[in-house]
Amino acid sequence: MPAHEPFAYASQNGHRTQRVRVATLAGRQFGRVTWAQLRSLGAAPATIRRWVQSGYLTPVLPRVYAVGHVACDERAHLFSLILFAGPEAALSHATGAHWRGWLRYPARETHVSTPRQIRTRVPGAILHGCRELQRELVDGIPCTTVTQTLLDLAASEPPRLLHRALAQLDYERGLNADAIRAACGHGRRGSVALRDALASYIPALALTRSELEDEFLHLCARHGIPLPEVNVCVHGIEVDAHWPAAALVVELDGAANHASAAQRNRDQRRALELRAHGVDVVRYTHHQVLREAGLVAADLHRELARRHIS
Repeated sequence: MPAHEPFAYASQNGHRTQRVRVATLAGRQFGRVTWAQLRSLGAAPATIRRWVQSGYLTPVLPRVYAVGHVACDERAHLFSLILFAGPEAALSHATGAHWRGWLRYPARETHVSTPRQIRTRVPGAILHGCRELQRELVDGIPCTTVTQTLLDLAASEPPRLLHRALAQLDYERGLNADAIRAACGHGRRGSVALRDALASYIPALALTRSELEDEFLHLCARHGIPLPEVNVCVHGIEVDAHWPAAALVVELDGAANHASAAQRNRDQRRALELRAHGVDVVRYTHHQVLREAGLVAADLHRELARRHIS
């Protein structure tokens, strides 16, 4: 046997062992690793370059690699950004709130916070550098704490997103209002908006299924209309809003799901069935709720007053 063969065999074994370690780490990070992590696992720069050339590693961000394949779901994309932002980085702002399930839609740009100073820009991402952070693991991905996420949301997004986040957190029995108020310190960004939202959010927002339903609840709150039950069954029919004491139902006609003749016929049949049980049905369109809120509010006040509900 040539003298160099045992060394070559040992080297191949070593590379296989390294790949096992890399695959194990990548399995905990949704298929992603960094250059620094590869080096800490014993992979030499030449080995990393060879793995890239062979397709075992695929660069997805500077010094961040997909291992084995480039399939990218939301988790892999988010974890890639966290790895790029460096140790102790976390999802934050609206991205953290969406990942926690508080918001219906993801933010237009992905927000990641990090203690490091970040100079490199990443398309589609906002990297908040030089921040002191505490992190929590949420479904395998580090996020800023509940309180910090709410403060960041309050400082950067419209109040209605913050109200929805609070309603969802309340619905999940995770809202500690006293602790959140205590964290709202003088000069801390988002504190004023968060304190205001704690005093005025609508818990029923956690039960809505569309932005139109959200807007309708805000309309009721603004105009002093008693808040209805939302998305409940009335005599076997699921309705958008219901005032049981008034035997009144409001149905909201979004542009997408009430446009065809078949859908309109279904709506009329449901209204007839409810009226047969003594329940009146009033309908408002997307345009009316968003653009003619005063008229909708006045009409609702009349309907409720006629039934001695105010």
